[in-house]
Amino acid sequence: QVQLVESGGGLVQAGGSLRLSCAASGRTFSSYAMGWFRQAPGKEREFVAAISRGGGITYYSNSVKGRFTISRDNAKNTVYLQMSSLRPEDTAVYYCAAEATASWVVHTTSQQYDVWGQGTQVTVSS
Repeated sequence: QVQLVESGGGLVQAGGSLRLSCAASGRTFSSYAMGWFRQAPGKEREFVAAISRGGGITYYSNSVKGRFTISRDNAKNTVYLQMSSLRPEDTAVYYCAAEATASWVVHTTSQQYDVWGQGTQVTVSS
């Protein structure tokens, strides 16, 4: 089972950009579909983006589509979330998650994911 560590969060002005990284331990990273979720204070955790094992399939929530890009480098055991045109409503703790799967399907519900990172704070000021 992989372990996940996120990095790259911080404080940015509205309209700015950040790139989050999620490094996975272990030699089976390519056996996992990966997802990014976020949770704002007082709100439920919500899906942001997901990517299939090989990286050929991606999916985004409507709220971030066209602004965020998920990618992965299986040689580096890392998944990324490039965030652009950030808005104050993007402020949240961002979590990466891994789903062990033999398929190329990606899921948007947190219950499908087996392993979670500790989260990284993203704060967007207006």
